[in-house]
Amino acid sequence: MDIDKLIKDTENKYAERFAEADAVALYNQEKVLDAFINCRISAGHFAPTTGYGYDDMGREKLGQLFAGIMHTEAAIASTHFASGTHTIACALFGLLRPGQKALSLSGMPYDTLRGVIFGEENGSLHDFGIGFDIAERSPEGFDKARIAAMLSEEKYALVYIQRSPGYERRKAFSVAEIADIVSFVRRFTDAPVAVDNCYGEFVEREEPTDVGADIVMGSLIKNPGGAIAPTGGYIAGKQELIDKIGMRLTAPGVGTEIGSYEHTYRNFFQGLFLAPHIVAQARKGGLLFAGALEALGYGVYPAADDASGDIVRVVDFGDKDKMLAFCRAVQAASPIDANARPDPWAMPGYDDEVIMASGSFVQGSSIELSADAPVRPPYSLYIQGGMTYEHAKIALKRCLISLNAR
Repeated sequence: MDIDKLIKDTENKYAERFAEADAVALYNQEKVLDAFINCRISAGHFAPTTGYGYDDMGREKLGQLFAGIMHTEAAIASTHFASGTHTIACALFGLLRPGQKALSLSGMPYDTLRGVIFGEENGSLHDFGIGFDIAERSPEGFDKARIAAMLSEEKYALVYIQRSPGYERRKAFSVAEIADIVSFVRRFTDAPVAVDNCYGEFVEREEPTDVGADIVMGSLIKNPGGAIAPTGGYIAGKQELIDKIGMRLTAPGVGTEIGSYEHTYRNFFQGLFLAPHIVAQARKGGLLFAGALEALGYGVYPAADDASGDIVRVVDFGDKDKMLAFCRAVQAASPIDANARPDPWAMPGYDDEVIMASGSFVQGSSIELSADAPVRPPYSLYIQGGMTYEHAKIALKRCLISLNAR
């Protein structure tokens, strides 16, 4: 196999898709720049704070920036969110009360959220008497007939959409698809629509809140952190909803008025500014992996020539050992911990053992080049593109050499 030729042919074949990613990045970069200018961000906003953080201008300005970028009334961008799961859990507990129900339009939520929603004696929504119904998807996407029936039969306090497929076998929902389903849902209910936006930020020109969603939520160690933010999450949406969530983030009666961070906020501001470019790099890296592996006969989802609503590409290896070997090759081509050997393990929050290659500067940062998978048939590996296209290209070559050697 001539790997250099394969990579070059892939670049030529999908040149229009690479160009489209750059065009989206340019559009989103101007949007982010304008938000920085309109919020009058200065070096003083990088300053650390301690204790209650009553005077924490960095915390306040980060929230204003996310609200400006997502075109919402308000936002929380907090260093105290430990993960996307934590961020979403905070939103769910902030918006739902005992005796109420939420409805997921996108099928079963991501593995780590299942304990948050359905767990037994662990402080879950279920433990607090909060219901969470599931509208399973149709092969075409949202099952409108089922959703209409459920919304007609039950009064829901929240409607939930997970944009990315997680470890499910589907494409990420596009903003256009989210716009269509939000418009459809509004025929039946005025309940807030909350979107888990993880992996989808800056992939398109619009975000879910531009097309009718009331709340979007995500992690700062994914797309909007630009591979620089060391931790945190964001929630953006209507002011009254953000106020309720803020009371859960800290304490009732206090909300978003407090919260300090004893390190510089510069990484969060700089990461957000770089995010449109970094996301485009990740998209192009994922496309290169998808196109090359598809040319070698592997099943890729979504297909390389098919637009994706997030930065994730799924590759079907159909063989456990081959999948594990490729995942380890990704780790070996990483800048950090390249000498480590990923092995499957019982990762907290997952039903199956999970293998994860993530030689990243920020632990678990999936906007950096990474690959992970639940170890179960059909042994599909989930690949996220990388901080730079050049790194993705080098890593792909080394992974293909490893694969060819088997």
